[in-house]
Amino acid sequence: MTPAPDWERRSAELWATIDDHEPEEFRKRIDTLAAELPDGDPVAAFERACAFDSTGHSDRAVPLYRAALAGGISGIRRRRSVIQLASSLRNVGRAEESVELLTAERQQPADELDDAVSATLALALTSVGREREAVAVAVAALAPHLPRYQRSMANYARLLVEPEEAES
Repeated sequence: MTPAPDWERRSAELWATIDDHEPEEFRKRIDTLAAELPDGDPVAAFERACAFDSTGHSDRAVPLYRAALAGGISGIRRRRSVIQLASSLRNVGRAEESVELLTAERQQPADELDDAVSATLALALTSVGREREAVAVAVAALAPHLPRYQRSMANYARLLVEPEEAES
């Protein structure tokens, strides 16, 4: 189910004012808005998860992101749920699970959040001691945005994790 346009507008307006509210007040406002949706609506779980995450409670966000995904959240919110769940998992010391989720997510069809997937994966990789791979992921994600050197940077990123065979 997709929330009504009016609900989406009010949600966007509330999120635009997050810095104007104390964390607990903001979470209560999100909770009130989410309560307008039907019981079990994955968007409600997602919005509540985001509110906890954005106010420093990754531990409380994790089960809500999982509920949103299990509930069949779709569209861009599905991808955001995966990215934000992975980030929260990293924050609570479960970086290996974060790497697994994001590695699988990179196989999904491309969209405007591809670089966010890569950036979050790079952070998770550093948390599990795979810094060289993290740099490769970050440089590869950055390469297409450079005004020059795209091809070189993409190749350098690849070589960080797939060294060329030594020539004889």
